[in-house]
Amino acid sequence: MSAEERIKVLGLAVPPAPRPVAAYVPGVEVDGLVFTSGQLPVADGDLRFRGRVGAEVSPEDGYKAARLCALNCLGVIRSLAGSLDRVERVVRLAGYVRSAPGFGGQPAVVNGASELVLEVFGEAGRHARAVMGVSELPLGAPVELEMIVKLKKI
Repeated sequence: MSAEERIKVLGLAVPPAPRPVAAYVPGVEVDGLVFTSGQLPVADGDLRFRGRVGAEVSPEDGYKAARLCALNCLGVIRSLAGSLDRVERVVRLAGYVRSAPGFGGQPAVVNGASELVLEVFGEAGRHARAVMGVSELPLGAPVELEMIVKLKKI
């Protein structure tokens, strides 16, 4: 089953690439690799989660926020590639979790994104990953995610 078919079967909605809010582009393709800019948990122009994970945001909501960030990355990738079926491999995810002091569950939060790409791409979704706890993120978001994928040659 193709990635685009899995998206439909899973009942997921991949949004269009968001407009940048500063001096950058949502993503760049270089030599068959797509690098997304950091994506926040935004849906329909609205930041859906706000605060620090482990304080104002539960780890479960942080997981949901990471999943939404991953959908936004997929929107950027689709806008550059034309279709998610062109993704040969998810290479790397980097997740930033705005964390309350003492919170150490960042890997479980970013699993929201990792598990989503595995659902969509199957084995091609297995990726390298970095997860960082940070003190602040843009707009007060609890999670920011960036992704690198390799595209199939056409």
